[in-house]
Amino acid sequence: MTKQKLVIIGNGMAPGRMLEHLFDLAPDAFDVTIFNAEPRVNYDRIMLSPVLSGEKSFDDIVIHDDAWYAARNIALHKGHKVVAIDRDARTVTSAGGITAAYDKLVVATGSNPFIIPVPGHTLPGVLAYRDLDDVEGMTRAAAAGGRAVVIGGGLLGLEAAAGLKAQGMDVTVLHLMPTLMERQLDPAAGYLLQKELESRGIEVICGANTKAIHGQEKVEQVELEDGTLIDASLVVMAVGIRPNTQLARDAGLEVQRGIVTDSAMRTSDPDIFSVGECVEVDCRVYGLVAPLYQMAKVAATHLAGASDAAFAHAETPTKLKVTGVNLYSVGEFGDGPGFEDIVLRDANRGTYKRIILKNNKVIGTVLYGDVADGTWYNEFLKSGEDVSALRDTLIFGQARQGTGAADPLAAIANLSDDAEICGCNGICKGTIVNAIRDKGLSTLAEVRAHTKASASCGTCTGLVEGVMALTLGDQFAKKAEGMCGCTDLGHGDVRRLIVAKGLKSIPAVMQELEWKTSGGCAKCRPALNYYLLSDWPGEYRDDQQSRFINERVHANIQKDGTYSVVPRMWGGMTSSDELRAIANVVDKFNIPDVKVTGGQRIDLLGVRKEDLPAVWEDLNKAGMVSGHAYAKGLRTVKTCVGSTWCRFGTQDSTGLGIKLEKFLWGSWTPAKVKLAVTGCPRNCAEATCKDIGVICVDSGYQIVYGGAAGLHIQGTTELGTVKTEEEVIEIAGAVTQMYREQGFYLERIYKWAERVGYDTVKAAILDDLDSRRAYYERFVHSQKFSQSDPWSERVSGVDKHEFKPLAVFGDAPATATTVTEPAE
Repeated sequence: MTKQKLVIIGNGMAPGRMLEHLFDLAPDAFDVTIFNAEPRVNYDRIMLSPVLSGEKSFDDIVIHDDAWYAARNIALHKGHKVVAIDRDARTVTSAGGITAAYDKLVVATGSNPFIIPVPGHTLPGVLAYRDLDDVEGMTRAAAAGGRAVVIGGGLLGLEAAAGLKAQGMDVTVLHLMPTLMERQLDPAAGYLLQKELESRGIEVICGANTKAIHGQEKVEQVELEDGTLIDASLVVMAVGIRPNTQLARDAGLEVQRGIVTDSAMRTSDPDIFSVGECVEVDCRVYGLVAPLYQMAKVAATHLAGASDAAFAHAETPTKLKVTGVNLYSVGEFGDGPGFEDIVLRDANRGTYKRIILKNNKVIGTVLYGDVADGTWYNEFLKSGEDVSALRDTLIFGQARQGTGAADPLAAIANLSDDAEICGCNGICKGTIVNAIRDKGLSTLAEVRAHTKASASCGTCTGLVEGVMALTLGDQFAKKAEGMCGCTDLGHGDVRRLIVAKGLKSIPAVMQELEWKTSGGCAKCRPALNYYLLSDWPGEYRDDQQSRFINERVHANIQKDGTYSVVPRMWGGMTSSDELRAIANVVDKFNIPDVKVTGGQRIDLLGVRKEDLPAVWEDLNKAGMVSGHAYAKGLRTVKTCVGSTWCRFGTQDSTGLGIKLEKFLWGSWTPAKVKLAVTGCPRNCAEATCKDIGVICVDSGYQIVYGGAAGLHIQGTTELGTVKTEEEVIEIAGAVTQMYREQGFYLERIYKWAERVGYDTVKAAILDDLDSRRAYYERFVHSQKFSQSDPWSERVSGVDKHEFKPLAVFGDAPATATTVTEPAE
C-alpha cells in the first residue's frame, strides 16, 4: 500500500504526542515531514522552569531525540519556519526554500507571547518566556547579575521569577491585579503564595501598572504609573499568549481567536488538521498541556482512519512548577448565586483548603500547602456527584470519610477508572491499570515509558505508584523515594538540587534540603559525599568521615575482624619483583592466606588492622598501590594475552587493558566498575559481562557495556565498533563520566543505563561526537582533583605527576591521574 504524505508544521508537545499515537495506531500509513521553526528537536516546554533554575538541563527535557525521528524515517527540518501553505497545490514552503507536498497537513504553530507595547519594550534585555531561546537568554543575563523585573504574576511569570532567583539574580515581580495568579487562585491562596515567594527573597508588587522601560543601549529601569522607578538589567514579559494564526489566515482557513476546528480537530479544509495552542475548538483556546494532548490523540485517531474520537472540554487542574510550593486549583472559585464555600485554614502549617459547591455539587477547589486530595475533589467536579452526605467531613479529605482507613491507598482505590492521575499528560487511572495488566508492567519506569504518566513534572508520581500498588498487589515492591529515613527526597532530586542551589558541603545540603536528622546516617552521608565530589571537583574536599571503614583503611574487613589487602596489578600483569615483594610481606606479617582473585590479582587475607600501614609501606616500596577492591570506583581491567602470545588474538588486549586501567584509575563512581579487554571474539577475559567491555576484532574494537555477573546476571549491550585504541579510551572515559554525572549512589552501570535508556547513552556517546568529547573533557578535568591514597603515593612507572591520559583529539587537556578511594 502506498503511504500518504503527512506534513506537520510545528514540532511542539502536541504534534509530538500526536505522532506517538499515530505510529501506535497506523505505523505504516504515512511518510512524515516536519518543519520546526526552532533549530532543535521536540522538548517538554512545561519543564523550562527547572531548566531556568538549573535543576535540569535541556537534555533532561528532550521528548524525542534525533534518533527517534531517524528510527521512524521522519524528515525533520529544524530551523525552517513555514511561510506559505498552497492549498490548491497541496504544498507547504519554508523560509529556507524547502517545499513539501502533502496529502494530509497538520498545523501546530503554537502561540506567540504578548509583549506590552510600552515605551522601551524593544530594548535589548527585554525578553518573553516561551521557549528554550528565551531561557538561554535569561541564563546569560543572570550570569552577569543584577536585578530582573518580571512583568506578570501568573504561572509563567512566577516560574521565571523563581528560576532567576535560583540563578542568583535579585528579582521583582510586577502584577497588575491585586493578588497573584488571580485566574487560578482566590485572594486567600494568592496571599499565601505571595508570602512564600517573599520569604525566598523575591519582591512582589501587586497592583503595579508598567508605564515605560528606560535605558540607552539596554534595559536600565522600569517605571510604574505611580512614578516608581525600579533598577533592572533584565525585563521578562510573562503577561499572556496569543494563538499564532497568521499562516493559517493567509492560507484562507477559518480563523477567529484561533484556528477554528471541529471536535475531530479538522479545520475548514477537511485535509488540514490543527492541534495545540493555535487552535480554537468549541469557542475555546487552550494553553495547558492536558487539553493539547487530548487534541493530539483525537487528531491521530482520525488520521489513522477512525471516526468516533471527539475532543471534549474538561476542567484542567493548575499546578505551579516551583520547588517547594504546593498549590492546586480546578474549576470555578468566584462568588455567584447559589455558591457555597467550605474553608479550612491552618495558620501554623500555612495551609489553606477551599471547596466551592453549587446545588450540593463540587464546582471548584483551591488548595495551598496540602494538595493531597486534589485529585479526589476533581473527581467530584467531573462526575457532578451530590456530596450532601459528605458535607460535614468533605474538607478534611478522603481519609476522613468514614472508611477508617489510614491506608493512603484507600483514597486511590475509590477513584473511578476515568479519574485523572497525570494532569500534564491527561492520563487516567484506567489507562494506567490497563497498561500494567496488558503489557505486564512492574516498574515505575515502565509505566512512564508506556503511558507517560508522571513523565513530565513528576508531581503525580505518588498517585501513579499507588495505582501500581493496587493493581500489582504483592508483586509491587516500591523503591523508597527517599535516600534514607533522614530525607523524603530521592537520589535524583538530591543530585539536581545540589547543583541548582550551589550546595558545596554536607552541612549545606542538610540545611537547605531540610534533612530530618542533625548529621545524617550511614546511608545518606556516603551518598552526599559522592555527589559533592562528582558535582564540584576541585571545590569540595573529600570527607573521610563519610566513608566506610574499608575505604578509610584501604582494605576489606573480613568476618573475623582482620583485613584483606589487594595490590593493583595493571591489566592482570605482574613481575618477579612484585611477586617477591608480596611474598616478603606475607612472611613478615604472618599473613595466613594468599589467593588469586577473579580479577587477576593477588589477595592477602587475614591482615591485622594495626599492620595495615606497614603492609602498604612495604608494598609501596615495590611500586604497588591499592587495587581498590573496596571502592565505589574502578576495580579491575581483566585482560587476556591477546595478539602478544595467543594465536587467535587480533589486537594487543593486554596493552590496551593496561592503558585503560591507568587512565581510569582513581576515578570515583556511584558504584564499583569493572572492565575487561578480550583479544578476540572467543572472549577469554569475559568482556560481555562487565560494566564496560572491549572485544578486539580484525577491524578494530567492539565496545559493550552494562553487564553484570554477581547477584544479578546480565549480558552487555553493544555500544559500537571503533578502529583505534585512542577512540576506545575516549569512549570509556566519556561513558564513565556520563555515568558519574547521572548515576545514583550504589546504582551499577546497567541499572543506570536501563533508567536513562540505552538509546540515550548511545546517542550521547557514540552518535554525537561533540557530546562525547565534552564528557571526556569533564572526566579528564575531574581527575585533577582525585584524592590521593595516603598509603599509595608511589607508583612504579605511573607516578601521579607523570602519567597523562592520551590526547585523543585536538588539544585535549592532558592531566595527571592520581590515586583515590572513590566516594560512596
